[in-house]
Amino acid sequence: MQSARDHLETILARLAARAGEEHVFTKLYAEAARAAADASDARKRTGVTLGPLDGTIVSIKDLFDVAGEPTTAGSLMLRTAAPALRDAAIVGRLRQAGAVIVGKTNMTEFAFTAIGDNQHYGTPGNATDPSRIPGGSSSGAGVSVGEGTSEISIGSDTGGSIRIPASLNGVVGFKPTARRVPLTGAFPLSGTLDSIGPLARTVAQCAAADAVMAGEEAAALTSISLAGLRVGIPRGLLFEETQGEVATAFDRCLRKVELAGAGVADLSIDDLLGEMRAATKRGSIAAMEGAEIHADWLATGASVPVDPHVSGPLSRAAMLPTPVYIRTMRRRAALAAAIDERLASVDVLALPTTPVTAPTIVSMVDDAELRDRTEGLLLRNTQVANQFDLCAISLPMPGMVRPAGLMLVARNGHDRRLLRIAAEIESLLGA
Repeated sequence: MQSARDHLETILARLAARAGEEHVFTKLYAEAARAAADASDARKRTGVTLGPLDGTIVSIKDLFDVAGEPTTAGSLMLRTAAPALRDAAIVGRLRQAGAVIVGKTNMTEFAFTAIGDNQHYGTPGNATDPSRIPGGSSSGAGVSVGEGTSEISIGSDTGGSIRIPASLNGVVGFKPTARRVPLTGAFPLSGTLDSIGPLARTVAQCAAADAVMAGEEAAALTSISLAGLRVGIPRGLLFEETQGEVATAFDRCLRKVELAGAGVADLSIDDLLGEMRAATKRGSIAAMEGAEIHADWLATGASVPVDPHVSGPLSRAAMLPTPVYIRTMRRRAALAAAIDERLASVDVLALPTTPVTAPTIVSMVDDAELRDRTEGLLLRNTQVANQFDLCAISLPMPGMVRPAGLMLVARNGHDRRLLRIAAEIESLLGA
């Protein structure tokens, strides 16, 4: 069994070898990580453990506060911000659980946009093919886990920012029910929609990290039988324009789940999706709440360059009158209650996480129209869980040339049960 320190040194050596073109990490904590790894190894020698994360190499997205340094959130604007006075709540909990925090990972500016590019700090190439996009906004997180430079990476998810990079990089990504994990010390995009969650190689690792961050007892996932499990397939809008390879892999996964004894049936939610689309027609909740976070520089103009894919939507949302926002939020509450009722007849919804695999980085730069269309497709399926206040997980689908995920979605607060179901399906697909 490799020591935590040896594992850490292997990772640090890999990162040092490419220091000139490092786009996955924005900051490394080599000395602090070495001290944490040594402490974990010392505990292990005396038979003491702080739990399942003790000695695990973890990276955190560049929007979590670390005491003594500014939190840049992928932006030039915050490089000169006041240093954080204390660690973000989840960073403190991870440290207490013995996690070895190796560094901060790159992200799209202010956690906006799903492509995963960053014009200030560079774009991390996809873990399976560096010429392709990583997905965002937790771009570095997805690549880091995919390439093995961290075992677990902590991201945030406002419309799919954990599950999109998980899908495109072939790893597991979990978006918990909003507000289960404290947002204190995380740079906000949308107080309503933001969730903090893990990306990892396995569901068990995600479950362990999630429990620590939510302040819950970190117990192993108990197995659950797939026989008699009710799986709803939301065919319709969420299946349009799905790439052939993604559709084939999804059907293959579904067939395995059915053969394991689960009941699979179509469950339409197109009416509720249509109503949510109408409710957010003038401005998305993320853009409207983001416009409030960034209201000051939106009003005066930014002192440094800001990605136009970020400043544009925020500027437009800042112009919307208050009643539009309040009406949208009231409508959302009603629709969240309606979907909760609809989902009472199933244990999970299953659908492709992203209807497409990762396109090339250069194609996104060269063709603005293609970029917008791709972004819309990447967000389409994942944002449902945020908009309707649900929990969701993305699992890699086996047998694909380029990765894409199988997404399982469950009702608000059913996180632990969703993780148990996901672990069962993960081992079924692995078999």
